[in-house]
Amino acid sequence: MALVAHHRGQDSTHFVERDDGYLDSMDAGMYFSRWWHWLPTERKAMRWARGRVLDAGCGAGRHAIHLQEKGFKVTGLDDSPLALKVCRERGLKRTLLMDFARVGTLPPGAFDTVLMMCNNFGLFGSPAGAKRLLRALHRVTAPGARILASSNDVYRTRDPYHLGYHRLNRGRGRWPGQIRLRVRFRNIASPWFDYLMVSRGEMKSLVRGTGWKVEGFIGKKAFYVGVLGRAG
Repeated sequence: MALVAHHRGQDSTHFVERDDGYLDSMDAGMYFSRWWHWLPTERKAMRWARGRVLDAGCGAGRHAIHLQEKGFKVTGLDDSPLALKVCRERGLKRTLLMDFARVGTLPPGAFDTVLMMCNNFGLFGSPAGAKRLLRALHRVTAPGARILASSNDVYRTRDPYHLGYHRLNRGRGRWPGQIRLRVRFRNIASPWFDYLMVSRGEMKSLVRGTGWKVEGFIGKKAFYVGVLGRAG
């Protein structure tokens, strides 16, 4: 609904609420930005895309539409019907309404690149979820495929609120970057869900044994993109 509001020229301010009460406000306009307004890390990541592309958690479709304009066959996947409606109105030709947790039900070898941008490595939800879904992505991708997965290294902070959340998570047996959150817009809120933020080292450890390997990282700061290559 926030994406639709921005697309219609209305106020799209929404809030990300963490389960410790921390609240952050955002404007949905960031999900509509054009290539020249992106962070350099995101622009560089697009050079690694090839073949048939699956944009997982495509939102308003900014990455999918950019690659489509470059001649790629792109499918935007999201579990929000309204997000996909916005994508189609903006010109994205192929959309797929699906919970990312069911990605393994797609046809074998269907994609050559999987985009997980806008910190969408977080869609894995948990370390166990990452292992399971990376194996699922191996099944639905072709030999030589890549995953371009962005995340945020939560350890690169001095913010006492974030450091306190790390301690809270460790105390309940969770990874520091395993965030429990929901999104609020006007008078509605999403269900609570887990979103996984990892360091580069944690990303390397999670891909082991899943049929993927880390080919490299793009970006030197807390925000980065991992380039994962399909092994076999």
